[in-house]
Amino acid sequence: MTDRRTARPTTGRFHYLVAAAAFAVCMAGTTLPTPLYGLYQDEIGFSELTVTVVFAVYALGVIGVLLLVGNVSDTVGRRPVLLCGLGFAACSAGVFLAADDVPLLLIGRLLSGFSAGLFTGTGTAYVLELAPPGRRARAGFVATAANMGGLGCGTLLSGVLAEYAPDPLVLPFVVHLVLVAGSFALTLRLPETVAGARPLRTARPDRPSLPPEVRRVFVPAGIAAFAGFALLGVFTSVSPAFLGTDLGVHNHAVVGLIVFTAFFASTLGQLLVPRLGTARAIPLGCLVLIAGLALLAVSLAWTVLAPLVLSALVGGAGQGMALRGAVGEVAAASPAEHRGGALSALFVVAYFGISVPVIGVGLLTGPVGLAHAGLVFAACMAVLAAASGAYLLRLARAGAAGA
Repeated sequence: MTDRRTARPTTGRFHYLVAAAAFAVCMAGTTLPTPLYGLYQDEIGFSELTVTVVFAVYALGVIGVLLLVGNVSDTVGRRPVLLCGLGFAACSAGVFLAADDVPLLLIGRLLSGFSAGLFTGTGTAYVLELAPPGRRARAGFVATAANMGGLGCGTLLSGVLAEYAPDPLVLPFVVHLVLVAGSFALTLRLPETVAGARPLRTARPDRPSLPPEVRRVFVPAGIAAFAGFALLGVFTSVSPAFLGTDLGVHNHAVVGLIVFTAFFASTLGQLLVPRLGTARAIPLGCLVLIAGLALLAVSLAWTVLAPLVLSALVGGAGQGMALRGAVGEVAAASPAEHRGGALSALFVVAYFGISVPVIGVGLLTGPVGLAHAGLVFAACMAVLAAASGAYLLRLARAGAAGA
């Protein structure tokens, strides 16, 4: 088997920031519809369960791509895969511009999932590899911040445009198409980081694999990523309806801002990881995530806005700590030639956290109501986060005892 390692290209000091900007643009497109679901419901007519299904189709698209071609960039190179991802992002925006029924919404979300699936693991690896040796630690933050910050900026952008600009179901996607075109042009100019990359036409489906070195840290990292992404999934798919029907908040910009707060807090939480260390960041992030879930439960149970906003801040920070810790642990344990595949496998688990609980909440909403469905979700995710944190603490104690 050919040993393909990342190249050491002589690149500019800021090429990794350019790659991160393209990463953020792609991820922003995946959350553009979040503040718009109410408008689509008014125009097309569908239930809250349909909203969660439309949202979950995006996650299934991400998972499908990660499972089939999650590590293909380790052989054909990072740049061609990201260019394909931007192509899918443009196609998704085009479908949303024409969307006038649920099937088109589903297709648009599926294409959006394809774009995110191609970017998630590969974009993270590309940003890390483009960074100069002295900026590798900063590049880890930049990569995860581009991922989560891009997701947050998508909701904020479409919420503001929907509330204060004309054509709320058109203008956000036109703006995104312009951003995608600029990102495509910039990504074309970036150097390749995979030595001996083969032509894109030689790419074949190949599920992500875990090298033996990664398996010990992968389980707790994956559980923490699952719980954190589940919290963000509920915020992006269910909170607009809860804000509108239960709390009487109908301003699209405010809805977008509250969802953005969770992703912004995630980015802030990631800033704490270098001081904590990646190994400690995951259990501490799980603890903070549990506090955020508790605040979400308070908001749902008593129909109060303030705990929901605090839940976005606290839960988002915990998710960011756990995610950056997980990415750092998995990336550090992975051999260079398998890094893209290992990171893709981590995000497969994370995106199951977006899809499965969100559909579960949607199914429960009919018989028990949105608030009670959210309470069931919060309890289940708190148990998972606690299990991940406890497992890591036990590993740490075992390591200390054996030292």
